[in-house]
Amino acid sequence: MNVNLKLMHTFLLVADHSSFCRAAEASNRSQSAVSMQIRQLELQLGVSLFHRTTRRVQLTREGELLLVCARRAVAELQTGLRQIKDAVDIQRGRLTLACAPTLAATRLPDILAAFQKSYPGVTAHVQELASTEMLESIRRQDVDFGIGPRAPNAAEFQFQPILLDEIYALIPASLDVGNRETISLLELSHMPTLVLAGSSGMHGMLEKAQKAAGVTLNIKFEVQQVQTQIAMAAAGLGAAILPRIAIPLKPDPRLRAVPIVDPPLVRELCVVTLRGQFLSPVAARFVEMLQRLISRPEAPAEVAPGTQMPIRPAIPRHRGHLALASNQLVTPVAQ
Repeated sequence: MNVNLKLMHTFLLVADHSSFCRAAEASNRSQSAVSMQIRQLELQLGVSLFHRTTRRVQLTREGELLLVCARRAVAELQTGLRQIKDAVDIQRGRLTLACAPTLAATRLPDILAAFQKSYPGVTAHVQELASTEMLESIRRQDVDFGIGPRAPNAAEFQFQPILLDEIYALIPASLDVGNRETISLLELSHMPTLVLAGSSGMHGMLEKAQKAAGVTLNIKFEVQQVQTQIAMAAAGLGAAILPRIAIPLKPDPRLRAVPIVDPPLVRELCVVTLRGQFLSPVAARFVEMLQRLISRPEAPAEVAPGTQMPIRPAIPRHRGHLALASNQLVTPVAQ
């Protein structure tokens, strides 16, 4: 049986309003036109759908059955149409995101390349921002979301953990640290060190760690870009202190990457949105791919075996901290 969708829509209006008059007003048609369409539907089905009196309009038993079926059908149709629209949006959409510079210069390009291969019609706009600027960009809704470290005292934002990223020392061969697998802050305090000037979170973390360990780092150079920091370390100017994810996959052979221990330092990378915000279909699909690819590959190709700790996928928080196998505590880092 073929039923005209316009007749079904009119039936739903009359059933929802329990009135031919109000249904006519809602559909911007005359009451006689509405009555005629309901009559046509009843003739097609061979049953009466409404009890009509001078005071009210009430569904018959058959009308109640049709109402349940019609509402279900409309819901399924709307779901299908929404899925089609989402598919079109994903294929032709626009992606805007803010990203921590250390991540934007390392893992993000490969993830964007994989996303572009799957969704070639999507255009992307990336802002490389430190933590404070990233949160402000998200707050103004200049971007769909951010990718960066968890920030303290930021209750208006939602932080979805995607990765744990240890803090490393990138040590030039000229400092002769041998084949060590880790290095302590005490040992680092006897070397010239290089840090990122724009990373207030990193500075705050190092200050707390130095205080806890009772040492003072010999910070010789502060730079704005992690690439500059690595190049200066390769030139023998000092040990670069930087997030593990910022270390090149094929580092300079003059450098040795080792995790900092005693105390160990880790930052938690997250997808950052305003609390209660819903991502667009294209943004949601990118985040799904980001979660799958963010931890690959596991380690730099040129670092000697046994000298690096793999980046760990994020794990659930417990009592305000992240419980790691080595009992490390996560400290927010802004860059």
